Order: sequence, then C-alpha cells, then structure tokens
Amino acid sequence: MADREPQINGGGPYHGGQARCEGISWTELMAQDSRPAPACLTEESYHYRGSDTLTTDRYTSEAFAEAERTHMWPYVWQFAARDEDLPDAGDYIVFENAGRSYLVSRQDDGSVRAHHNVCLHRGRKLRTEDGAADQFTCPFHGFSWNKDGSFRSMPCAWDFGHLSPDRMALPEAEVARWGGYIFLREEPGGPTLEEFLAPLPDHFKRWRHEECTTVIWVAKEVPANWKVTMEAFMEAWHTVITHPQILPFTGDSNSAYWTWGDHVSVNLVPFGVMSPHVDPAGKTEQWIVDEFVKYNGRSADNYEDPKPAGEADPYAVKVPAGVSARKALGTAMRAGYTAQTGYDHEDATDAELLDGLVYNVFPNFAPWGGFMPNIVYRWRPGKTVDTCLMEVRILVRVKKGEPIPRGVPMKLLGPDEPWTAAAEIGILGDVFEQDMSNLPFVQDGLKCSKNGLINLGDYQEIRVRQFEQTLDKYLSGELGRKA
Repeated sequence: MADREPQINGGGPYHGGQARCEGISWTELMAQDSRPAPACLTEESYHYRGSDTLTTDRYTSEAFAEAERTHMWPYVWQFAARDEDLPDAGDYIVFENAGRSYLVSRQDDGSVRAHHNVCLHRGRKLRTEDGAADQFTCPFHGFSWNKDGSFRSMPCAWDFGHLSPDRMALPEAEVARWGGYIFLREEPGGPTLEEFLAPLPDHFKRWRHEECTTVIWVAKEVPANWKVTMEAFMEAWHTVITHPQILPFTGDSNSAYWTWGDHVSVNLVPFGVMSPHVDPAGKTEQWIVDEFVKYNGRSADNYEDPKPAGEADPYAVKVPAGVSARKALGTAMRAGYTAQTGYDHEDATDAELLDGLVYNVFPNFAPWGGFMPNIVYRWRPGKTVDTCLMEVRILVRVKKGEPIPRGVPMKLLGPDEPWTAAAEIGILGDVFEQDMSNLPFVQDGLKCSKNGLINLGDYQEIRVRQFEQTLDKYLSGELGRKA
C-alpha cells in the first residue's frame, strides 16, 4: 500500500481501510496466508471514536481511583482464576482487587462460588493464602463458615442471641465461567458473562483455552498506575523504539487494531515478517527465520518443548526457494503443534501459529488467541494510584485425551528482582524490562505535565481510546449502576 503522509492540522481522522504509514495491511497479509483465515482474523472492526485529548489526572489522582473503586469495579466481570487453579472440591484461592478480598472455592458438585473474605464478627480476613478446606474458621475468635458460605458455628453463642444463621451467611459475589476462566462480579445484574465478552467466545472456539493449563505464572509490582501499565501492552507501534531486537521478525506497522462495543478489542501483530522499519538490503527470508528462532525458540523451550521424542525439531527451519519465512515457519509450527498436542492443525493459519493475537477485555484481562502457548495478562491496582500488580500466565494445551493437571502457583518477584529473574518466561523477561524502563517515567511525567493532556492516535491507539471511553461510561453511570 502507498505510504500515508502525516497529517497535522486539518488532515482528518484515520478511517478503516486507509493506507498506513509503512508496509502492507494485516488484511493483505491474511490474503497471503497459506490457509484460509477465519472471519475473526479478516473482518475489520474499526470505528472512529473521535480525537479528543485525555486528562492526566485519570492516571494520577486518588479521587479518580476512588471513583473507579466505587462506580466501575463492582459492576464488571473480573477474571479471578482458572479452573486448574482449584480443580478439586474444597480448593480455594484468595482473589484480591481494588479494595475487596474474595474466597473463590470449588464446591462438591464442581461448581465455583465466591464469598467476601471477611469475618462478620470483627472483620479479620478469613484466609490470606490459597489452599484447600471445607470450612473457613477465623483465626481471631473462631467464627466459622462452610465453603458454600453458610454459617457454621461460633464460640460463646450464648452472647450472640441477636445473630441468626441467615444474617451470618458470607456475602456472595456472582460467578460465571468460560473457556477455563472463572469470573466474578461484586454487584448482581447487568450483562451476562457471554454478553460482556462478546465476540471473544466465538473467536476462541478455534483456540480452546478450556483444554489448557497454566504452566508459568509470574507477577511483579510495577511503579506505575494500572492503566498506564496495561495501555503499554495495547499497541505494537512502540516496538520500533522500545523493542528493536524483535523488528527482524515483527511486522509492527502491519498490525491491526479492532474494537467491538464497549468491552472487547484486539491487536493483531504479525510475526515471521520483517518490520518495514528494518533496512531490507541483504536480508533473506532465511535471515528472518533465524532471527525468529533465536528468540522465540529459546523462549518456547522454557515452558514446553514442541518436539516429542523422536520427532524433528520444528525450530530447525530451512526456508525453501521461493517460500516466505512466514509460510516456512507456519509449516514447521503446524507439524510441531500437531505432534505435541495430538490435535490436527492442518487447517490452522500461519497467523494462528505465529502471531500475537492480543485480545483485551475491559477492564484488565488480556488473553492471546492462536494455537501456540498463549500469554494471558492481568493488571490490578496497587496500594497507591502510582503502583499496580502485573501478572503474566502462559497456557499450554494438554495433550488430547489426557486430564488437565493442576496449574502452577504464582511466582511473585521481589521489588528488586527484574522480570529477567524469572528465567522461565524467556524472551518475555527482556521485553518486559524494556517496557519497565519507560513506565515509571510515564507515571512521573503525567504528574509533571504542564497542560495535563494526552494526545492519542486515531488508529494505532484506538484500543486505548475505547478503554478510556468505556471507563467514563461506568463512572458516569451510563454503564454499571443503571445497567
């Protein structure tokens, strides 16, 4: 496609289908894929959302954070756990976010319930760590509840004649499940989980996250607001400056940015193609493959070897004459993942085997699509407006016919430990450290801003704009309280 010259002062907004600054578009890449691509990867969903500025106080103000805690968090579906985190009856996890603490527990019938993790006597948290139990007894005075939230017993019951068992049931949050994920909502009412997630469940039917388990889970406190941190992962065009080492195999300018309604968006980032920002002189298709394998092969080996015993190594890719790096890698990964999982990947596109299909669900949940091991992000507000907890899970598909094993526990990095201290995440550790080199200074800069304004791009930052517009709808009552 022809280059689109920058337009300042009267250039007009970007509209879907226009030429981008460099390179071909995502949809053109899909037309070149070695397999017919599904509609979720070909049907563009871009809608111009205006070009208004944002104010910096939404990232720096405690009053704004309190408004989120009051008017947004109680009314949205929050990703709380995966099924493999609590597979057996009596298993529970402690989920904490935005000033609330919950006990999410597996019941005898296989269902999951979520109760507020606070003793109704003097307010102590009932549990501070994950575990397994049929009852929750307060370590302070011994008030006790069954795992279904019903009141069990209390010491010195003669002194509490004014308390009936029904008054002492633990307050409960709504729970819903999809794709192996467990969600809760503090306040009842509003859209069902399926309505809230749409169209994501339809897209993910091909990628079957319910057949996955968590093999890596790493978290770290970040010295930046949760939205600052999350929004750094909602666009790919910072790659050229922040992550130059991946440009040989990353089509940063070929990425697509689509949104659906209020709650769901996607960033589709192609791999196995060279960035238009790299000088192509002397670069071959084999060079692109070798650069891809140098990083991604090393990373993949940390959590799952795609080469079963006796099988060829799918990362030992030689590009035949006249074949693109992308198609050669797709062919290798198609065979490798078929052998690894026992599922036929013959119809899988190159995009589903290679690319960053990064979905975001409002407010803080981001699962990757595709057939490769999937990254899942979650960001939670920290103890101050200037901090957050960033979590990274890696999901892999369990071999066909085998039971899903219990997931690994979360590894929390210490304040002085870099992401690279988690060797199991491979290249991601280096990438995250590059992001972290920006984020504290973004947070500081927002607080120093003279005009207090932020300017977003119309296309490449459309997902950030959708998110912030949806947040405003919750804070104003257009969504949530009046839903």
